[in-house]
Amino acid sequence: MIISRLTMTVVLAAVAALGCSEAPSAAQSTPASPPAASGPASASDPVVAELGGRQIRLSEVDAKWQEFDGAERARLTQLLYQNRRNMLDIVIGDMLIADAARAASVTPEAYEEREIGKRLKPVSDAEIQRFYDENKDRAQGRSLQDLRQPIVDYLQSQRQGQARAQLVEELRDKAGAVKVMLDPPRVVVDTNASDPARGAADAVITIVEFSDYQCPFCARVTPTMTQVMETYGNRVRRVFKDFPLPTHAEAPKAAEAARCAGDEGKYWEMHDRLFANQGALQVPAIKQTAAALGLSQATFDQCLDSGKYAAAVQADIEQGQKLGVNSTPTLYINGRPLIGAQPFEQFKQVIDEELARVGTK
Repeated sequence: MIISRLTMTVVLAAVAALGCSEAPSAAQSTPASPPAASGPASASDPVVAELGGRQIRLSEVDAKWQEFDGAERARLTQLLYQNRRNMLDIVIGDMLIADAARAASVTPEAYEEREIGKRLKPVSDAEIQRFYDENKDRAQGRSLQDLRQPIVDYLQSQRQGQARAQLVEELRDKAGAVKVMLDPPRVVVDTNASDPARGAADAVITIVEFSDYQCPFCARVTPTMTQVMETYGNRVRRVFKDFPLPTHAEAPKAAEAARCAGDEGKYWEMHDRLFANQGALQVPAIKQTAAALGLSQATFDQCLDSGKYAAAVQADIEQGQKLGVNSTPTLYINGRPLIGAQPFEQFKQVIDEELARVGTK
C-alpha cells in the first residue's frame, strides 16, 4: 500500500519532523529606494515595472523580498526548485523505465512492478518499534498499537520509493547520458578564519551548518556529517555556525563552551560531547564535561563565565537570520540549502551533483 506524504502528515502530524523551528524572524528594515537599474535587462532579470521612464527589474524585487522576509523567500525558492526537481526525476525515471520495458518486451507497468518487487524489503517489527521510539515525544500520547498501521503504511511507502529510486539509479548508470541542467537555488554564505571547521581549506565542497546544541534534530544530523566527512575525505570542508533558538535557554552557553574548548584545541571534542548528551547542557554539567576532556578547569571556567564568545555566537545568529535561516539544522552545500536532519542519501545526492558540476569525482 502506498500512502501519500499528505496523508501521512494528517495521520501522524505529531510524529514527523526533521528540524527545530522556533527562531524569530529577522527585524524588518526601513524601506529604502531601490538602486537605479543599469545595463540591458536579460531573460533571467526581466523588467517587471516602469515608473516615469525608470525600469524596475526582478532582481530588485527579490532583493527587497530578501530584506523584508529572507526566511520565507528562501523557503519558497527552495520549495519551487525541489518540486521541479522531484518532477524532473520522475519524468527521467519514467523514460528510463519505458526504454527498459520496451527492451524487455513488456509494458512499463509490468516491468516496474516486477523490478521493484525484486528490490522491496518487508518492514520488520524492530523497524516499526524504532520509528515509534524515535518519534514518541510527538505521538500525542498515542500508543504503538494505535499508530502501528499508519507507521507500517508510511515505512512501506518509503520502501516503495527507495526501491524505485534504486531501479532508476541502476538504469541511469546503464544509460550513461543523463544530464540535469535545472539550476538549484544557491546563496553566498560567508565564512571566516575564526569559524570552527574540519576538512581541507581548498576542498571543492563546503558545507556550512547552522545548528543548535539543544535541538534533537541537530544531534541526529551529527553522525550523518561524520559519515559525509569519512566518505568524501579532503573533497569536503565542514564549517559550523551557531544558531541557538530563543526557546532553547541552554543552547547559547553550550555554543560558547565549544568555542572555549577550542582555545585549548578541543572544539570538536566538546562539540561532539554536547550533542551526545543534550541532557547535560547546564553550565555546571558543561564544566564537568570540560574536566572530563582534560581542559584546564580554571581557564575554561573563566572563558565560559566571562561570556568571551557571546558576541561571536550572536554574530552567527544575525548572519543566519539575514540568510533566511529559521530552523535548525540548516545546512548549505556550496550555497545550496538543505534543511532538517536529512539522511545521508540526501547529502550524497547534492554533493555528487556538485562534484560533477566542477568536474571532480
